[in-house]
Amino acid sequence: MFAKALRNGLGCVVATVDQFTRPAKKKRTSEAQQVVEAQTAKMSLYQFHGCPFCIKVRRTMHKLNLPIRTVDVNKDPIAEQELISGGGKRTVPCLRIEKEDGTVRWMYESKDIINYLESNFAHL
Repeated sequence: MFAKALRNGLGCVVATVDQFTRPAKKKRTSEAQQVVEAQTAKMSLYQFHGCPFCIKVRRTMHKLNLPIRTVDVNKDPIAEQELISGGGKRTVPCLRIEKEDGTVRWMYESKDIINYLESNFAHL
């Protein structure tokens, strides 16, 4: 019980520090930002607020100016069930990507998510 409280407390501290030390957002033309918004409209990041790996992904999203919906599975039991039934496990961060054909990809691992976001949006 103490370890969980300590982990949660430290996570909140890290999340607060993140708010004050985020990098500047990527600047785009309004047309380019509209393209990005259309491409990210069907993406969701399943995460915990204080998870350091989730914070790394959210920092990348901020830096790349990606308006991806975030869902805290600790606070949203429906989202938690979506994550488990769709992705197969309750592990965060997890990026849910709904493709144009309606298929859904569940991407785990912060490094994989960051690499995906950078390779698909850094050049836009």
